[in-house]
Amino acid sequence: MTELKYYTLEPAYFRLDGGAMYGIIPKPLWNKVHEADEQNRVDMSLRLMAIETKTQLIVIDTGIGDYHGDKFDARFDVRGQKDPLTKAVEAIGKKPSDVTDLVISHLHFDHVGGIGIADGDKTLTPVFKNARLHLHRDHWAYAHAPTERDGGSFHTHNFDPVVDYYRSNSNIVWHEGNDGEILKYDGGGSLRFKCSFGHTPYLMHPYDDKFIYLADLIPTSNHVHIPWVMGYDIAPGVTTKDKRQFLEFVLEKNLTIIYEHDPKFWGSKVVRDGKGGFNPDQKFETKQLTNFQLDL
Repeated sequence: MTELKYYTLEPAYFRLDGGAMYGIIPKPLWNKVHEADEQNRVDMSLRLMAIETKTQLIVIDTGIGDYHGDKFDARFDVRGQKDPLTKAVEAIGKKPSDVTDLVISHLHFDHVGGIGIADGDKTLTPVFKNARLHLHRDHWAYAHAPTERDGGSFHTHNFDPVVDYYRSNSNIVWHEGNDGEILKYDGGGSLRFKCSFGHTPYLMHPYDDKFIYLADLIPTSNHVHIPWVMGYDIAPGVTTKDKRQFLEFVLEKNLTIIYEHDPKFWGSKVVRDGKGGFNPDQKFETKQLTNFQLDL
């Protein structure tokens, strides 16, 4: 079996409202572990993942992008370089043209926003033109008919032209169902997915026998605690059930969680807390805007 190389990519950081990130949890509790700024915003990573085999370079999610404008960047305190996704890939010694597969967990603007770069008329063109794009068909449908509560999270005017590019080049793979295989690794084994539903319908979580990318189901190590659910979730009660199911799966398979939004820790193991819940264990520390090859 081909040896796999795993990397975290750190294209940018941004901030979101702390109350929205921690839902019903009182600020005196969450502020101890994730301190807010003067505008009540907490610092957030936009952590991506890359997997390298002999012939494949797979990237999971794309970050927020760099084309939104000064007003947007100030509101969310977006901090990153120009062409952040390209630079993140170059930091591991690769070029955008080397990426063979791009997996999108879900279509919120901070996960798919970096998928393209703006040309002269502000229409986005793909960063990874040679890649196959992997999307969940039912989540794609939901993104184009969301509720009024979460509609603002889907910037369809930005990502639709890029998805159309992949579709017109017959280079898009639509995934279906609650779980399945995303792709086979060239030396054996595969990258698979399981879906959660509380944050957004058919949120796709890639995993193999070493890691799982939990995206916005458990965005930071603080959110391992079952009741710590984001206010952004369309069905918080469903999220608690999803989290318990996924954390049991993580323990069963002895997986390392990758935290997409944790500014301090790129990942961790999980242990039971003795009270029917879970705690992060062996938290792996990161540094801002630093790419890591992971020893998974």
